[in-house]
Order: sequence, then C-alpha cells, then structure tokens
Amino acid sequence: MIRFTSFLLFLGLIACSQQPEVKKQEEKTVADQGPFALPPLPEKMNFAGQQIMLTDEDVMERLDREILTNAYFQSATTAYLKRAHRWFPVIEKILKEEGIPEDFKYLAVIESGLVQAISPVGAQGFWQFMPETGKLYNLEISAEVDERLHIEKSTRAACQYLKDAHGQLNDWMLATASYNRGVGGVQQDMAWQGTQHYFDTDQNSETGRYVFRLLAIKLIFEHPEAYGFAVKDMQLYDPFKTRTVTVAETIPNVAEWALMQGFNFKIVQKLNPWLKSNKLTVKDKTYDLLLPAAGENLKPYKEYLK
Repeated sequence: MIRFTSFLLFLGLIACSQQPEVKKQEEKTVADQGPFALPPLPEKMNFAGQQIMLTDEDVMERLDREILTNAYFQSATTAYLKRAHRWFPVIEKILKEEGIPEDFKYLAVIESGLVQAISPVGAQGFWQFMPETGKLYNLEISAEVDERLHIEKSTRAACQYLKDAHGQLNDWMLATASYNRGVGGVQQDMAWQGTQHYFDTDQNSETGRYVFRLLAIKLIFEHPEAYGFAVKDMQLYDPFKTRTVTVAETIPNVAEWALMQGFNFKIVQKLNPWLKSNKLTVKDKTYDLLLPAAGENLKPYKEYLK
C-alpha cells in the first residue's frame, strides 16, 4: 500500500512538473505550432473594395485549398515575397495612376510569380499576355522587341484590360476571372447557368481556382507571419535604382553599346528584358533603356574584384 501511494505521488509530481511546459506550448503563435498549423479562415475579407463573405461551405473549402497549396509550397511563396519587395512599388504606382485597385498587384504574382515567365501556350511576362492580346493593347512584339516583358508597359496594358473587363462585367471579381477565362467565356458561363456572381458560377477547373488563388496570396502577403513566413528575417530583393537613356538611333550591336556605357549586355538585358536580340532598330519611335543609376549595386562582376 505504501509503495502504491508513493507511486501515485510520483505520478503527481511528474504531472505538476509538466504543467508549465503545456502552458508554454499554448502561448505559441499559430506559425510556431508545427508544419500543419494554420490560422482559421476569416469570415470575410476585402478585395478591390468588395467585401467577400467566406462563410459559404464551398467558398471556404476552395479558398482553404489554395491557402494550403501556397502556404506549404514555401520555396515558391518565399520567392514571391522576396521579389515583391522589388516589384510591388513599381506596380502599385502604375495601378494608382491607372485607377485600378491596388489588390490587383497580386494578379501578377499568381500569373508569373513576378518573373518573366513563358507559358507552354506562348503567354509571356509578368502579366502573361498572349501575342495577339499584347498587340491588341499596343505592346510591340517583334524579333527584336517584346514589350510583354516591359514591366511598365505590360502593367499599363494589364490595367487597360482590367478597365475594359470591368466596364463590361461591372464587377472586379468577374474582371479577375476574365483575365483567365476571357470576358466572353465568363459571360457565357453565367448566361447558361443563370448566375450573376463568380462564387455562384460553375467554371472549368482552372478558372474555378483562379480567383481563390488570388485571394489566398492576398491573405498570405498581408499576414505572412501567421502562415509561417518570417519576412523580417528574409533577404528581400531591393528595387533597382536606374536612370533612363532615350535611344533615337538604331543600335547595331547592343553588347558593344553596353560596354560603351560602362556595363555589359547581361546588365542591360536584366534591366530591359524586352530586348530580344543584340540589335535594336529605331524607325518611327524612340526607346527608353534603363541603366544602373550612380550608386546602384549592379555593375560588371570584375568591378567587385578590385
């Protein structure tokens, strides 16, 4: 009996000694609780000035799927966050000038990951314009120049597309869906189903995930720590500091021209990815080329060896 009582007392001491550790675990944030801990979905969120209710079971599960996909694909999402520090200031400025809600900066993230991506079907750039659509929105596409890869011009073209889509659909959610499906496709889907809203309309698998992917990225970017991303500890990519050189005459050899400016072709192409060859023919227009500004940490590698 004495041995049994001593044993119970021993168990009690163990339990008491573990209580502070349990309390400590409870105080941890969601991001600290392991690889499968995510904050609960909000009941509502805002996108482009529109309130979106997330209490519908279907809406909630579809958004949850995209959050899981992006939150646990850490390498890709971390890269998005690092690149956004460089490119969001550029994109945000243009969106504001064009009168497009700032939330559409996340559209470039889901389209390209903020790199000059090339899709299997031929779409290119941050905003993934197809050749025909790019030309429709006044982007020059030739053997020497592809302005789908011009950050400013392609962003303004995307803004114009969104303005046109919103003008026809009168809804930013539907305008977003149309960026994937096309305005006509969105209208057709709603017409035969008798619906008025994106969240009530059955779409193909890609368009059905498209808006939810955008909303998931917005949530993660606005609350990165909650989803396990320590942005303050990341080596974020700083915006490039540049100066503009207006070219009014043909450059027969861009590589030689770059060396004359004190740089090299690699640097010129990095800042001007829309240059598609080693020649730039100037006819009826001028071109603005970006070069590193004074003090920019972007120079020929040999300079770092001195």
